[in-house]
Amino acid sequence: MNRILRALTVVLLFEMGVLLLYLPWSSFWEQNYFLSHVPWLTPIVLNPSLRGVVSGIGVLDIFVAFGMFNSRPTPARVPPHSNS
Repeated sequence: MNRILRALTVVLLFEMGVLLLYLPWSSFWEQNYFLSHVPWLTPIVLNPSLRGVVSGIGVLDIFVAFGMFNSRPTPARVPPHSNS
């Protein structure tokens, strides 16, 4: 993978992870457009278990970003040329 594309992917995954980790516990999560217009979603979205799942996905995104940052790309293997 190209180095610039790899760096952008790592930055995007890290930022998404931080956003998903923080957002469910902020006031923005409790006061948003969807909860004011669809009131039956309120008990589901404000459930601490759902908030924990969303934060867990954020932590996984951060781990994937660090994993991509630390891994080295492997060279492509070219099969040996046969003369037969």
